[in-house]
Amino acid sequence: MTPSYPSLTRALAEILVDVLHFVDGSDDEQMDQDDAVKVMEGVAYVISALPSDQRQELTELVGVMADAECDPARREFLQEFPETFGLMDDEF
Repeated sequence: MTPSYPSLTRALAEILVDVLHFVDGSDDEQMDQDDAVKVMEGVAYVISALPSDQRQELTELVGVMADAECDPARREFLQEFPETFGLMDDEF
């Protein structure tokens, strides 16, 4: 069964989190660690440059995703996501 998402934004957020969670948890055999850092920093840079209303929207969406997450490791990743990726740099 194919998952259904309430919006394109939600689907893209899910994909982004999945990719970043994989990169974050990868070891040397799965991915070069220098490349992993570049990916994570690149995403953080783009996210931190979003307008405050978009950062707030993403923060809220990630919070909803964290609340619904059953996997403890992914839930923790989601809970730390706003701070890790620059969503909390400025007040909304």
